[in-house]
Amino acid sequence: MHQLLALQIKKHLSSDKGLTPELQGLLAEVDRHYQETEQVRRKLDLSLNFQKKELADAMLQASRDYALLRGVMDIIPDVLFFKSADGSYLGFNKVYEKVLNRPASQMLGKTDFDVLDETVAQDLHDLDQAVMNSGKDHVTERWFHQGDPQKQVCLEILHSPFCGPDGQVLGLIGYGRNITARKLAEETVRRQANFDSLTGLANRSNFTQRLNHEMRVAKRSGMAVALLLINLDRFKQVNDLLGHEAGDALLTQAAQRIASSVRETDAVARLGADEFAVVIPDIEQLAHIGNVAKKLVARLAESFVLGEESTQVTASIGVSLYPVDGNDPDGLLKSAEQAMYHAKATGRNRYCHFTPALQEVATRRRQLLRDLPQVIETGQLYVCYQPIASLATGEVHKAEALVRWRHPDHGNISPADFIPLAEDSGAIMAIGNFVFHEAARLTQQMRATGNPHFQVSVNMSPAQFRGKTDLIPQWMGLLDSLSLPGDAVAIEITEGLLMQVKDSTKLRLEEMRKFGIKISLDDFGTGYSSLSYLKMLDIDYLKVDQSFVRDLEIDPDDRTLCEAMIVMAHKLGLKVVAEGIETQAQLDLLVNAGCDFGQGYLFSKPLPAKDFTDYMLRMSGQARNDLGS
Repeated sequence: MHQLLALQIKKHLSSDKGLTPELQGLLAEVDRHYQETEQVRRKLDLSLNFQKKELADAMLQASRDYALLRGVMDIIPDVLFFKSADGSYLGFNKVYEKVLNRPASQMLGKTDFDVLDETVAQDLHDLDQAVMNSGKDHVTERWFHQGDPQKQVCLEILHSPFCGPDGQVLGLIGYGRNITARKLAEETVRRQANFDSLTGLANRSNFTQRLNHEMRVAKRSGMAVALLLINLDRFKQVNDLLGHEAGDALLTQAAQRIASSVRETDAVARLGADEFAVVIPDIEQLAHIGNVAKKLVARLAESFVLGEESTQVTASIGVSLYPVDGNDPDGLLKSAEQAMYHAKATGRNRYCHFTPALQEVATRRRQLLRDLPQVIETGQLYVCYQPIASLATGEVHKAEALVRWRHPDHGNISPADFIPLAEDSGAIMAIGNFVFHEAARLTQQMRATGNPHFQVSVNMSPAQFRGKTDLIPQWMGLLDSLSLPGDAVAIEITEGLLMQVKDSTKLRLEEMRKFGIKISLDDFGTGYSSLSYLKMLDIDYLKVDQSFVRDLEIDPDDRTLCEAMIVMAHKLGLKVVAEGIETQAQLDLLVNAGCDFGQGYLFSKPLPAKDFTDYMLRMSGQARNDLGS
């Protein structure tokens, strides 16, 4: 090195004279230092190259370790995440990304406040801080929505702090298991145990607990609690005639109407089938109960739209009051039930408060229900016959069969009392069959003793049309065995049945007509039947209800209505029977109006079979003027 410098000096000085011994010594010293520095540099280069290699190897290993860790994290089927002490996300697996429905780029270095709802984020932040401050693990359950409140995931998360070599908490690890299926199953079980699956209302068990709770609160506060028991009138007919889907739709709509008609603090439940209940706590004025009951009656009487069909039902409501009418849920329910049955018995579409007198009615009702299945075998049931006279000739060739029950303890039971019970319990099938057999035998007797065209009308309940057993072949077999034609019997149906005509009902009526059985429409004018049904079902007789006949002499409107019904029926090719004729003046007005037949106490009250036979013998051969000329 010093030689190169010497040459440069010579060139600069143009001679060697400037290279003094001192300068040459200095150049030699520089050269020595240069050599030493170069050796140190080379050693440093070797050391640096070695460190670079070590660093590269370390970085490669770290990259491999991270890839391995990431791979392990991502194949874990559960949630895994890491947070720093300030709550920032340091890492997480793909499962957590999927749960939050966010890519890693939107989460790394961010906190829960950046990626979650504020309420949830604050809750988790407080929990994380508590875990890091205490240094203890904590397990919690949290619902997360994946960017859509409808798509929720429930995680059971273990929050665990992690520490550095010095024991200082650096952050926390979260490990979460997806328990959504389990939570949904638990919720399903809970709802099934406490709520009605069709309407979403509380079920009987849940309702009883709520009622019990409100009664305990009322006992402490001195306030009253009301129970309203609601039963839909004739719901079975809708279910049977329009189908179960229509029935379910009606129940759902009824539940919505009931719930929307009461306060949010009131409890509403479906106790089963077509029965609902409402608990009204904290009653200050008893008038409030009546107002609620009236509102419910009115709302449930409105038409129900069931797909392409619409129908109407009404409601009977029983009201009981704690602590007056019962000291426990069962007692209060029984009182409300008795009041509800009284509402049904007095016309339906109304509400009734419980009174002590209803207890006796309920006891009697339970006894009648218990005794109904045995009434035929024990001989308590019998049939009376009320004559139907021709108003043109005065002759009697027809009668209506009316069932009667003579109870050993309660005496004669009104059909208005026991027929609804028979329809509800299913006993109506056996009772109706019994009446038809008795009527057929009397008809055979009448025809064999000089009245060859005698005909008996038998009432047929809508419940008999809903029954699974087709009685027509059995009845026709009976008529054949008695050598009677089909027209020896007329079946009386009500207007209510016409409102619910469906294919099976129409087919049974057509089957009757095929065998010659006549069809009579009873209580005409009291329902809502369409005139089109009269033609559709091929009715033979129209029976004008006695409510129109009763005031014929004094009410011009009733007279006009009767005359109009008679003219209309004749235009449709139907014969008319007027019910409830009790005076000669009523008879004269009906004759003048062109009515075909009449029945009522003017002719005879309903008579047992033997008395009716005697009556027919007395009437035999009498002239028309004996009845009313």
